[in-house]
Amino acid sequence: MHILLHYETGEKRLFDVSPYADGSWYGMLKNPEYFKTVHVIDGGNGIEWVEGQDIAPHELYENSVIY
Repeated sequence: MHILLHYETGEKRLFDVSPYADGSWYGMLKNPEYFKTVHVIDGGNGIEWVEGQDIAPHELYENSVIY
Protein backbone atom coordinates (compact mmCIF):
# COMPACT_ATOMS: atom_id res chain seq x y z
CA MET A 1 0.00 0.00 0.00
CA HIS A 2 1.86 3.01 -1.31
CA ILE A 3 1.03 6.57 -2.24
CA LEU A 4 3.07 8.52 -4.74
CA LEU A 5 3.46 12.09 -3.49
CA HIS A 6 4.00 14.96 -5.94
CA TYR A 7 5.38 18.15 -4.42
CA GLU A 8 5.20 21.66 -5.87
CA THR A 9 9.00 21.60 -6.17
CA GLY A 10 8.71 18.78 -8.70
CA GLU A 11 9.98 16.22 -6.20
CA LYS A 12 8.25 12.84 -6.15
CA ARG A 13 8.32 10.60 -3.08
CA LEU A 14 6.84 7.19 -2.34
CA PHE A 15 5.10 6.70 1.02
CA ASP A 16 4.36 3.25 2.43
CA VAL A 17 1.02 3.33 4.24
CA SER A 18 1.26 -0.31 5.42
CA PRO A 19 2.70 0.47 8.88
CA TYR A 20 -0.30 2.74 9.54
CA ALA A 21 -2.96 0.23 8.46
CA ASP A 22 -3.48 -1.41 11.83
CA GLY A 23 -6.32 -1.61 14.32
CA SER A 24 -10.01 -1.06 13.69
CA TRP A 25 -9.71 2.62 12.66
CA TYR A 26 -6.68 2.64 10.36
CA GLY A 27 -7.20 -1.02 9.46
CA MET A 28 -9.91 0.18 7.06
CA LEU A 29 -7.06 1.28 4.78
CA LYS A 30 -6.42 -2.39 3.94
CA ASN A 31 -9.61 -2.38 1.87
CA PRO A 32 -8.47 -1.46 -1.68
CA GLU A 33 -11.71 0.36 -2.54
CA TYR A 34 -11.59 2.41 0.66
CA PHE A 35 -7.88 3.11 0.19
CA LYS A 36 -8.67 4.78 -3.14
CA THR A 37 -10.75 7.44 -1.36
CA VAL A 38 -7.57 9.19 -0.18
CA HIS A 39 -7.37 12.90 -0.95
CA VAL A 40 -5.23 15.92 -0.08
CA ILE A 41 -6.58 17.91 2.87
CA ASP A 42 -7.59 21.47 1.94
CA GLY A 43 -4.55 23.68 2.03
CA GLY A 44 -2.19 20.76 1.40
CA ASN A 45 -1.87 19.89 5.08
CA GLY A 46 -1.60 16.12 4.69
CA ILE A 47 -3.82 13.40 3.29
CA GLU A 48 -7.12 12.04 4.50
CA TRP A 49 -9.65 9.28 3.81
CA VAL A 50 -13.42 9.74 3.80
CA GLU A 51 -13.92 8.45 7.36
CA GLY A 52 -11.28 10.85 8.74
CA GLN A 53 -8.08 8.81 8.93
CA ASP A 54 -5.24 11.18 8.17
CA ILE A 55 -1.48 11.44 7.94
CA ALA A 56 0.33 14.70 8.65
CA PRO A 57 2.54 16.34 6.01
CA HIS A 58 5.73 15.99 8.05
CA GLU A 59 5.12 12.23 8.44
CA LEU A 60 4.49 11.89 4.71
CA TYR A 61 7.76 13.61 3.85
CA GLU A 62 9.99 12.18 6.58
CA ASN A 63 8.77 8.61 6.11
CA SER A 64 8.84 8.51 2.32
CA VAL A 65 11.61 7.80 -0.16
CA ILE A 66 12.59 9.61 -3.34
CA TYR A 67 10.84 8.10 -6.33
